[in-house]
Amino acid sequence: MADLSLILSPQTPADHPAIEKLDERAFGPGRFARSAYRLREGVEPDYALSFVARVGTLLVGANRMTPIRCGDQPALLLGPLTVDPAFRSGGIGEALVMRSLEAARAAGHALVLLVGDQSYYGRMGFAPALEGKLEFIGPVDPERLLYCELVQGAFEAAQGKVRRAFRPR
Repeated sequence: MADLSLILSPQTPADHPAIEKLDERAFGPGRFARSAYRLREGVEPDYALSFVARVGTLLVGANRMTPIRCGDQPALLLGPLTVDPAFRSGGIGEALVMRSLEAARAAGHALVLLVGDQSYYGRMGFAPALEGKLEFIGPVDPERLLYCELVQGAFEAAQGKVRRAFRPR
């Protein structure tokens, strides 16, 4: 079997149709009702911080970083992180997350939030948010609301309503 290299590159608007198909296969139609999806709705991702993974020419994974606000503090929302089921457990998701965190840190961002499992994201530097500190749009399991400080102390300043930071499409 040929050894195909994984290539990570910044997302472009041209990747959107392939990413939508990947998200549909991975998450189904229920993804539109999720609170994190509602925050991303109508807001362009930050393409310099959002990446796709390809094996050859096949798009096998993607993640998105979307600008948000936590009260008065700017932050980023990571997700969805999607990896084609045939390529899971190969480190692609972690590689995408780490690339986005590195890019966000280099660009001067201080805080990243996501809704996900601590058992997976904890090894990438995410910790559970303090219950009641942030008010998320719609219901979110408080144990799944995680944060990663790119600048020490950034989470301390974040409080209040988590909302969209509009960047018109």
